[in-house]
Amino acid sequence: MTELLPCVEIEPREPIRGSVVWLHGLGASGHDFEDIVPMLERPDLRFVFPHAPQRAVTINMGLIMPAWYDIERLDAQGHANPRHVQESCELVTALLDREVERGVPSDRIVLAGFSQGGAIALHLGTRHPHTLRGILVLSAYELFPEAREAEQTPANVSTPMLFCHGAYDPLIALERGRAAYDTHANGIRLVGWHEYPMAHAMCMEEVGDVRGWLAGLFEPVAS
Repeated sequence: MTELLPCVEIEPREPIRGSVVWLHGLGASGHDFEDIVPMLERPDLRFVFPHAPQRAVTINMGLIMPAWYDIERLDAQGHANPRHVQESCELVTALLDREVERGVPSDRIVLAGFSQGGAIALHLGTRHPHTLRGILVLSAYELFPEAREAEQTPANVSTPMLFCHGAYDPLIALERGRAAYDTHANGIRLVGWHEYPMAHAMCMEEVGDVRGWLAGLFEPVAS
């Protein structure tokens, strides 16, 4: 049995209609995005923000920090450690399974992530054997695109996606995020793209777009 990652969890204040499992970026923690939850105006959703495992990260001089996978170089290939990616996917899958055990069907779960976390969300989301409600990819890119066709599962070929990226991102070039979007905008699923005049971050306009996207995925909150 896979050990569950420690998480920051924000429980819904109203009857639960779904869950969002949201993965942070390199060197951050599960606390990174908890402050935006009130801005998303979804008191009917549970938000789960796991802490990534501690790993040595090559591009950061081998320092040990929260990381979903090691990165050897910052370039178009990414050079993500495939064993770490697999391990992280297994850890996140365990959290998705726990939401099902807690009474939230898989098709009421959104898998989200920023930067490294967004790359894992996209990678796992397209390979997950059960249909998800949506996949949210923030300032991220696609891992191992050459393996996509062989590894993706039918369960999420039409799952809605939202890609958001900063036009001036110095860490993950806009073109990498756009390439991931273009690949998955296959005419079968609803896929959105937004870019913003910012670097490797989130902005208020982006929060508003995520809020609107979630509102489209779930029924309106009862007045």
